Amino acid sequence: MPTPPADPDGVRAGVATLLRTPGYRRLLAVRFAAQWGDGMFQAALGAAVLFNPERQADPLAVAAGLAVLLLPYSLVGPFAGALLDRWDRRRVLVTANLARAGLVLGVAGVVAAGVAGPPLYAVALAVTGVSRFVLAGLSTALPHVVAREHLVEANALAVTAGSACTALGAATAVALNTLVGAGDAGSGVTTAVAAAGPLLAGLLAVGFRRGALGPDADAPEGADPDGAPIIPTGTAVLHGLADGARAAAAAPPVAATFLALAAHRLAFGVSTLVTLLLFRYVFVDAGPLAGFGGVGATVVLAAAGLGCAALVTPWLVRRWGRPRTVRIALVVAGAAQLGLAALLSLPAVLAAAFVIGLAGQVVKLCTDAAVQADAGDGVLGRVFALYDIVFNVGYVLAVTATALLSPPDGNAPWLLAGAAGLYLVGLLAHDAQLRRRPGRAVRTHRSGPGAG
Repeated sequence: MPTPPADPDGVRAGVATLLRTPGYRRLLAVRFAAQWGDGMFQAALGAAVLFNPERQADPLAVAAGLAVLLLPYSLVGPFAGALLDRWDRRRVLVTANLARAGLVLGVAGVVAAGVAGPPLYAVALAVTGVSRFVLAGLSTALPHVVAREHLVEANALAVTAGSACTALGAATAVALNTLVGAGDAGSGVTTAVAAAGPLLAGLLAVGFRRGALGPDADAPEGADPDGAPIIPTGTAVLHGLADGARAAAAAPPVAATFLALAAHRLAFGVSTLVTLLLFRYVFVDAGPLAGFGGVGATVVLAAAGLGCAALVTPWLVRRWGRPRTVRIALVVAGAAQLGLAALLSLPAVLAAAFVIGLAGQVVKLCTDAAVQADAGDGVLGRVFALYDIVFNVGYVLAVTATALLSPPDGNAPWLLAGAAGLYLVGLLAHDAQLRRRPGRAVRTHRSGPGAG
């Protein structure tokens, strides 16, 4: 069987070449610091909600905690994404990270005081909303520091290593929580340490010159690059989600990978909640892998899968192209979910964490490259806002549905089998979109250069 032509966005540069690019190297440093802090914060909040002996947790409480961690930017993203297409992204990375560091300290105080329920979730919402804004800013900035033909490889290193930093932050939180205690005071200390990540990220972002990360400001006076009239930023922000949806729909490669990613996140949401409940209530005699320690081991194995994805994704894309790479990843993830449903044991959970982490990250890297290569810079912020909705809202909906359907101890193999079926649905939807003809050029609302 002949080898398909290489993907034009999969040209190999090599890690050493990428790291010799000053802008890319600094953007990596900002991402690593920010995502390490994210991992610390998420794990600390998870410990406070689920594994804190001073609090009681049930499936719906876990679902509420995950919603707090993931939904905020998805709710404001369609509006904030438009701002990323108008504001200096360097300024966004500096100010948002510094603001986030202060907000994390505020959450630490609330946790240490023993506050639970809506008040805790309300302050955590602010932190995670800003965190998602920062990550969207990093993604929209990447095409300004590397060439288009190196986007897959640059994403493989940036996103995957960044996710590994998130896992490292989570593991740091687990270790620190063990030292300082799992009660309210200990969880507060662990949460406070997480502020170091965004603080360092904001300081590193200062090193970029103004305008170096976009958005492009080459529109002629009175109209944007596609000829649409310029309107005030405040009005354009309100059109953020619609603009992002139109831009994604007009590009079949973007729409196809969005659907594949949505299937993965729905399935991953199911397996995440089932796994957490199993560690909380079933794997209680697993020694060091019982409870929060087992969750930490699962996170480490998932991070190892992410690291492998960084190695195999550029090779797969160069050899087979993005579409076939996505198909392979969906099939592998679906098979892993079926295996987990059949065995439902601690070894199966650990193995599935690695395989699904790898396959899911391959889909995500291909989606990142599709957006950055096939959506114009003028709409990147809004498309990434839609991306965030696909990535997180679907995940939280799956977690919530699982919380309502699962038994309290998480012993529900039929739910995991259903999650495997979602990968098949994603595969069919992905292929259907790729057979669709591209849409017409997207006309979006834009304010003048430097507006905002």
